[in-house]
Amino acid sequence: MKGLLRAHDEIGLIYVNICKRSEECPRKLNQIYLYPPEVLCTKMPVEAVKIVGVRRVENKPLGFTVEVNSQSQLVVARVISGSIAEKQGLLQRGDVILEVNGNSVNTPESLQSEVSRAEENLAFKVVPFTGEDFSGSGVTNSDINEKLGRKLTCFMRALFDYNPLDDSLLPCKDIGLPFKSGDILQILSVKDPNWWQAKNLQDPSEQIGLIPSQELEERRKAFVLPDADFAHKIGICGTRVSKRKKRTMYKSMANCEFDKADLIQYEEVTKMPPFRRKTLVLIGVPGVGRRTLKTRLINSDPNRFGGVLPYTTRPKRTLEEDGDSYWFINREQMEEQIKRNEFIEYGEHNGHLYGLHLNSVKEVINSGRMCILDCAPSTLKFLHNSQDLMPYVIFIAAPGMEQLKLIYSERRATGSIKNLTFDRQSSIRYSSRRARTLESLASLYEEDDLIATVEESSFIHRRYGKYFDMVVENDDCDSAFQEVVKILDQMSLKEQWVPVDWIY
Repeated sequence: MKGLLRAHDEIGLIYVNICKRSEECPRKLNQIYLYPPEVLCTKMPVEAVKIVGVRRVENKPLGFTVEVNSQSQLVVARVISGSIAEKQGLLQRGDVILEVNGNSVNTPESLQSEVSRAEENLAFKVVPFTGEDFSGSGVTNSDINEKLGRKLTCFMRALFDYNPLDDSLLPCKDIGLPFKSGDILQILSVKDPNWWQAKNLQDPSEQIGLIPSQELEERRKAFVLPDADFAHKIGICGTRVSKRKKRTMYKSMANCEFDKADLIQYEEVTKMPPFRRKTLVLIGVPGVGRRTLKTRLINSDPNRFGGVLPYTTRPKRTLEEDGDSYWFINREQMEEQIKRNEFIEYGEHNGHLYGLHLNSVKEVINSGRMCILDCAPSTLKFLHNSQDLMPYVIFIAAPGMEQLKLIYSERRATGSIKNLTFDRQSSIRYSSRRARTLESLASLYEEDDLIATVEESSFIHRRYGKYFDMVVENDDCDSAFQEVVKILDQMSLKEQWVPVDWIY
């Protein structure tokens, strides 16, 4: 019967087209057809047109978004996991919405108007998606079946802050999911290449919403305006002169320069039962008490914590023994080991090489102790990706200016820091009004050092914050020590989210 009715309408439509060409078409012939012409002129299977009933829940969205395709049809772009539409399973991605409660809709605005006008029940007339790319919206059968038959149980650690209200690319701000850097996100759907559906495990409401995909966020972060194109320069008369780009080989000593282009925004993680990390890495600028905290931890429990001695090519001094403060090695041997990547970090000072050997760290780990390292921030990428080291990284942040002044004055009183003395005649600030006395000149230099310490600490936090597991503001040594010991004790009792590379 349905086939007969469709054949009747199709024949009638042909007759109408003939009448239009001959200018003899009677008025309102469209009203005699069971299906409208926009349906008959497409590849949509008319027999599949159906009425979908949805019962609204107060103060809750329906949970799907729409877009207009090239044929001016309203197509379901995505269905949010866990929403009303997803639980009922009546609307699918790619479905074409024709009417809402008997009223025709062809734009998102008209759909929103009809939905808001309805009280509780909604009746959608839709043409289900059959797998053919009739909509012209880019929704293909391969996209729909990309994840078919496999449950996605992926967890990501966010490495940036996100506020959907500030995102101009988000298709619907009401279903955006806000999160902070460090939050664990459960990814529920990645069918859309630009917008993932996710749930923030730190949010007690368990709201499911859209977050930018890794690909979209990489493109957004990597986008550079033409005015900031440093690969070209402007020549005479405004002509554009190409400049050959310089190619540089990757070097571990300079990996921080290459890490500027590291645009990873999410890190895949997995939950592990309680366990002890193998290394504790303390990061911070000089003067914030990083090495003091390291020494205190080792002295408090030598059976639990251990440190390592650096290697150097410097000649031994008088009464200096191998293994007291350094392990001494000849330069040729150390350079060869550096080429084999046997050093976590290394550098040169006064013509002599200094470095931290990987085997020294493994010896402490194999003894059953946690190895405490105070490395440069540039080593964090290597440590973070090491399955053998499994670090717990603590950033010792510099306190405020006033607190730093108090700490420095206390250290000076105990003899930890020598008083600053300058030759006023040779000082570059001799002409300064504040440099009337030796004491005021010393305070000027000290204040500059404090400002530089705070600024450098903030810079390290911004650049390497994605590697930090914990941030401690060392405004009081005793409080910082107790806080670190407490968090290390809790790791043996709580489940931990760790990079999947540590496990698989």
